[in-house]
Amino acid sequence: MCGRFTLTEAIHKLQMAFEFTYSGGEIVPRYNIAPSQNILTVVGNGNERMGRQMKWGLVPFWAKDVKVGYKMINARAEGIDSKPSFKTPFKRNRCLILADGFYEWKKTDEGKQPYRFIMKDEEPFAFAGIWDTWLKGNSPLVSCTIITTDPNKLTEQVHDRMPVILQERDFEDWLNPNFEDTDFLKSLLVPFPAGKMDMYPVSAKVNSPKNEQAELISPLNSL
Repeated sequence: MCGRFTLTEAIHKLQMAFEFTYSGGEIVPRYNIAPSQNILTVVGNGNERMGRQMKWGLVPFWAKDVKVGYKMINARAEGIDSKPSFKTPFKRNRCLILADGFYEWKKTDEGKQPYRFIMKDEEPFAFAGIWDTWLKGNSPLVSCTIITTDPNKLTEQVHDRMPVILQERDFEDWLNPNFEDTDFLKSLLVPFPAGKMDMYPVSAKVNSPKNEQAELISPLNSL
């Protein structure tokens, strides 16, 4: 699964890298993004890309209770086009979820050790996400989930799942709501090349979502 991630890059650099417009308010560095929080996503309409804040934890449009979102922070790639909660968003409401690292925990004799996964070039990247709008509350709720897949050779050292990280060449098709070739879209939901990634242990302070300081992304042996 993917239960925590980071996004520390400045908004103008993200806009250049992912080619989107944004008018959703201030973006500050995030060192420990947790489920139920608002996160930065990118959506498309077939012509342009727009940055949008969404709540992390998908609440399907038909859900009776908003609390279902706490159980849907991730969506497994397997069967995503047939499961009731995910099949409609997968067909029409796909997004990029921007990040520059994510955390996973490895079981050890001393307890669970958190690791941070990043690109070797330390550049930001995009998780494959889907989103939906829930209209049964006092105001519309736009929420999303991160799609997960099998681990690559790097991430399998820590966890048996990893978030789907999209290749830049596939952004346009993924974001186009008029592109409905689900077989092709499912073919994108594969492990990211391990050779382009790196990982390192970090402080257990990341275990608490209340902690949001820059030191969380420092390698453990440098603290």
